[in-house]
Amino acid sequence: MELQVSDLTVTRGGIAVLEGINLAVSAGEALVLRGPNGIGKTTLLRTIAGLQLAHAGTVSLDREQMAYSGHADGIKAPLTVAENLTFWASVFGTGSIDAALATFQLGPLAARPAGGLSAGQKRRLGLARMVVTGRPVWVMDEPTVSLDTDAVAMFAEAVRAHLAGGGLALLATHIDLGLSEARVMDVGPFKAKPPKIDDFDGAFL
Repeated sequence: MELQVSDLTVTRGGIAVLEGINLAVSAGEALVLRGPNGIGKTTLLRTIAGLQLAHAGTVSLDREQMAYSGHADGIKAPLTVAENLTFWASVFGTGSIDAALATFQLGPLAARPAGGLSAGQKRRLGLARMVVTGRPVWVMDEPTVSLDTDAVAMFAEAVRAHLAGGGLALLATHIDLGLSEARVMDVGPFKAKPPKIDDFDGAFL
């Protein structure tokens, strides 16, 4: 399995922000995207994950093979930690939540309502959701925000286990993830040229 992105152009508000993106990530590999704030990393990940349309270019894999984790943790505050994971396991048809609880050390919190968790605990729960999806491609935007050092290490081990199982990961972050084996790609060179003054209509295509 390989994720191939070819000549991709992505837009925000109708304006191209990144263009001509080419990348490939094979099973067992992680690729970290870097670049300044606002350059379009989130837009790129959302486009690859199928959450918004590309302006041009192709993504090789079916989006049904991908699981996306963004800035929101994707949890229901009134539900317990276990109930949140059970809900996502039922959505993706994967069954047991035991591995997810163990990976992010959420067992002692399993019966606690998610709304009562700290920011870091909520983030761990949101990341544990990726484990129960059972999907081979993880697309993750700033996954370690709010995590302390120990939790970052948990995350790194979760990614390594995912890669060892034949999965792949595409991540965007400014923070050290503890994944020295991951390749790094700077998206800065792919910043789109601004539309010309006389191309008013083109800015909204």
